[in-house]
Amino acid sequence: MAAPSSAVGAGAPGWEVPVRTRLLPIALIPLLCAAACTPFSDEPAPAPDEPSRLAVSTSAPDDRMTVIADADPVATAATMSRTLFDRTPVVVLARDGDRAGTLLAASAAVGLGVPLLMGPEDGGMPEVLTAEIARLGSGTVLAVGVAADGAPDAAWPGNYDVVPVPSDAEALAATTGLTFEPADPVASHNDPATVAALDPAAPVALRLEETPGASSSARPDESLPPLDRPEPLRGTVVLATGEAASTAALATARAAGASVSLTSGEADPRRSEEALDVLARWEAESVVAVGAGFAAEEGLEWKLATAATGARLPGGGQVLFPGRMLVALYGHPGSGALGVLGEQPLEAAVERARAHAAPYEALLGTTVVPAFEIIATVASSSAGPDGNYSAEAEPDVLRPWVEAAGEAGMYVVLDLQPGRTDFVTQAERYRSLLEQPHVGLALDPEWRLGSDDVHLTQIGSVDVEEVNRVVTWLADLTRENALPQKLLLLHQFRLDMIPGRERLDTSRDELAVMVHADGQGSQGDKQATWRALHQGAPSSLWWGWKNFYDEDLPMLAPEQTISQVIPVPDLISYQ
Repeated sequence: MAAPSSAVGAGAPGWEVPVRTRLLPIALIPLLCAAACTPFSDEPAPAPDEPSRLAVSTSAPDDRMTVIADADPVATAATMSRTLFDRTPVVVLARDGDRAGTLLAASAAVGLGVPLLMGPEDGGMPEVLTAEIARLGSGTVLAVGVAADGAPDAAWPGNYDVVPVPSDAEALAATTGLTFEPADPVASHNDPATVAALDPAAPVALRLEETPGASSSARPDESLPPLDRPEPLRGTVVLATGEAASTAALATARAAGASVSLTSGEADPRRSEEALDVLARWEAESVVAVGAGFAAEEGLEWKLATAATGARLPGGGQVLFPGRMLVALYGHPGSGALGVLGEQPLEAAVERARAHAAPYEALLGTTVVPAFEIIATVASSSAGPDGNYSAEAEPDVLRPWVEAAGEAGMYVVLDLQPGRTDFVTQAERYRSLLEQPHVGLALDPEWRLGSDDVHLTQIGSVDVEEVNRVVTWLADLTRENALPQKLLLLHQFRLDMIPGRERLDTSRDELAVMVHADGQGSQGDKQATWRALHQGAPSSLWWGWKNFYDEDLPMLAPEQTISQVIPVPDLISYQ
């Protein structure tokens, strides 16, 4: 019995993932017989002088997501065939370990529109292989390269014909009737990528430098009947991490007309620009993920749903770090007293943020993204009508700044100074802004008061349980809206500002959680604070640094910030 594909996880609506076992009881059909054969179609029988055209049928997977996590190329190839193909009169076969034969067999499979199956390196026909040939109702096995040696014999059980072809492009063309476009020999050892790029509409014969090309004198003993290709599975996208075991499976995917994207080893599709492009471009109705890494990727369903939106963060991708630095202006619109962001109108603030980010572009080999950190709720010396010692800006007041930043390719962080209320209550007020893909959230524990506290008489603090409630709230919002990863920024310059920080929840992949060292003063004191904050911190945290124009003694220039603040921060803000 052929091994079923494996599937993992559960989560986003519409992406339920039952284990896929689609075994169809199709009788074995000997299609290449001396007498007339019955085609798989309702077309009238051809005239006596016309060859019968045999039909190939495919269907998209029933499930929105199918994971093929087999490490064995023989099982992987059979599972992909079972996932996309219903029946076919012809299959192509290569042997594991025969690189030249596998590449040429991939050319044949994609050109013909039929599956490529793999046999074990030591020969023989394991049950996973014979069962799949039987399920497909295949009457002919086109054996390419080493797979053709000694065929047919007792090692080939089953009611089908074996058509052997050496690893020779001219012999393959003559046997299949395919016309191959000219192609350079394959130099790279990245065979999955080479096969994934095959175009069914313009087949090429993949060959190695040392294998014969079209000038070979090899001739086939017999040829295949003409085939009717199946309709392309345009709504099916195949993602692969690029393991060598996936080569034949990717040929089968291209033969079925599915789009194929290699994720450069990434199992999280949000981290792969190639995956984001193909998922959004083809509006995938179903996704087949090939590679052991996908089976281990927690939350793969909702990550695929997010990737399929095509939304990008400023600077690209859907995951913030690594690979990007944010450089931010901090403050409140219209108030220069609260930071440099409010010292000028909106358009000038955008240009100033860009000017602050520009020097870091030349210093770093990474993407630098200008940003605004906007104080959304401002700590107040008076209780105010609601008694919480915090003045909350209306979302519509901040919206022009948020939207202008997004249009300018900038990131935005909304900063909360909640006074006597809690962070989740204030964050909920700005839900509509946080539902935009380029907007994150900052918590400022310095301004989180106890029930009898007032500002400027003590340094505020927040227990880690309240922070973790924000983690859950913001991560759930991000997942429910299929948004790119969001930044959750925690301001801290004293260890007692977040008691129990070692229990901080950093497990939610929807968020990048960052500690922002925003102390001011001499550089010696700031460096001591930076080192202290790193001690005992969760290893999965990201880090931010703040430069103060007036309070730092002196403020570091960009070159000094990069050379003296170790490790290099992921965010640098200016106040």
